[in-house]
Formats: sequence, structure tokens, C-alpha cells
Amino acid sequence: MTADLPGGLSAAFSGRATSSFTDFLRAVGHDPVETIMAAKDSQGLSSSVPHGTTIVALTCSDGIVMAGDRRATMGNVIAQKDIEKVFEADEHSVIGIAGAAGIAVEMVRLFCVELEHYEKIEGVSLTLDGKANRLSTLLRNNLGLAMQGLAVVPLFGGYDLDSGKGRIFSYDVTGGRYEERDHYAVGSGSTFARGSLKKLFRPGMAAAQAVMTAVEALYDAADDDSATGGPDMARRIYPVVATVDRDGVTIWDDSAIEPVVDRVVRTRMAAPDGPVAELPGTDDAS
Repeated sequence: MTADLPGGLSAAFSGRATSSFTDFLRAVGHDPVETIMAAKDSQGLSSSVPHGTTIVALTCSDGIVMAGDRRATMGNVIAQKDIEKVFEADEHSVIGIAGAAGIAVEMVRLFCVELEHYEKIEGVSLTLDGKANRLSTLLRNNLGLAMQGLAVVPLFGGYDLDSGKGRIFSYDVTGGRYEERDHYAVGSGSTFARGSLKKLFRPGMAAAQAVMTAVEALYDAADDDSATGGPDMARRIYPVVATVDRDGVTIWDDSAIEPVVDRVVRTRMAAPDGPVAELPGTDDAS
């Protein structure tokens, strides 16, 4: 590449042609989403790569709650017991990851830099819709790896400063973006987690109630999905929980989430299937 600026830098470093950090990297000759396994035979590769599993998200009166279990699997083996799958994207949004863990974490890092780069170039933050669209583009660029079995399926959400409420977005491997209503889950245990959320979710619930509901949903997912890890009380490995409201993102530390997990586990000792939804008309039954 021809050096156009002092110090050997190209003109792309001083240009403002794009506010996208990804496009900037391409302009200076580096594609951040190129096929990282190009030199390897991809046949059977997905089974030898750690995969993250279940992420849940739901809205609450103040914004949203997102939580993820801590297990990563590699085929039928537990690859890691304490992986983190929920991250702060920026001041008012969070992202959870399921799928090929290594690629997912790198995509999260690139996404975070993408949001920060836009703010530095434009002087304002992206809207929540704009952030969701940027993540969709990154996923679309990863389609080649997804077709080889190295898919990344994120769950994105945050507090929309324009509308004054929490919003949740899901994606498919092609980059398709879908806004979800009230709650959603992704990953191998998502079917069971969604069923739990459907029964326990209540519109307008407080953040503390939403956190309890998220932990209950992850417990139900772990109960039926071997790739989803339940709370490990002996090792003190608890779900990663994040709340987002007008004041920003809070990642709950272990001391904050431990009482919630302890309550769920103790309740399950008496009722292994967990809380049940109240049926209408039962008070009149004789």
C-alpha cells in the first residue's frame, strides 16, 4: 500500500469516507471478518470448537435483563465451566452470544469497537436501531464460516433513549434482524428457556423480578439440555446477568446474583419443576 501521509500511513487514516470501523480496516488492507480457517480443512471442524449455549433476555419496567449460562461444550465434552457470554456493548446496550465461542467473542470485540469508532467520527452515538443494524452487517460478513458450521447467533438488546423503553433483537446466521416482543432466548437450550419465559413473564415487572425470571428460565433450560450449565453452587459459578436502563448497563457481580441463584436452587429442592403459572378460574373450582 502506498504511503500518503508522514510516517508511512495511508490516506485512509485521515479520511472520513465512512464511519464504519470495519470498512476502514478493509480500506487499509485488512479484512477483519475474513475466513480465519482458510488454511485448514473445515470438514468436522465445528465439533472440535467450543460452543456457547443458552442466552435469555426479557423486558422490564426499567429496561431489559439479559442472562446467560456459563457452559461451553465441544461435542459431548464440557470445554469450559465458566465462560462468559453476556457483554456490555456500549453504555446502553448489551450483547449475548451463542455458537462458535472463539469467533463470537472476536465478533463482540469488533462490534464494540465499531460502535465506539462511529461515536468518535460522528460525534454522536448510534441509535439502538443503528446498533442492531451494524451487528446484522457483521453477521452477514461471517456467512462463509457459518456455512462451514462455525455459526454465531447473538442476542442484542438495550435501552432505547428515543422511545424510553427496553428493546430486544434476535438474528439468524445470514444477518437477518428481528425485534422480539417481551422476551426471547437463543442457543441449544432456547426451546426450554422460551417455554419457561412464556409462563413466568409478566408485563411491567420490576428489574429484580425479571432477573429472577431469567435465572428460572436458565435453570429450566439446564434441566432438559445437556449443553446448558445450571448453577454450580460448589464452585460458585453463577449465570452472567446484565440489566440495562436509562442510567446505563450493570453487569451483576457474584455477590449480587448469588442470593437470587440460592433462592431458585432452594425452591427447586422442594419443587423440582419450578414455579407454575396461575390458571384462571381455579379459585372457583370445587
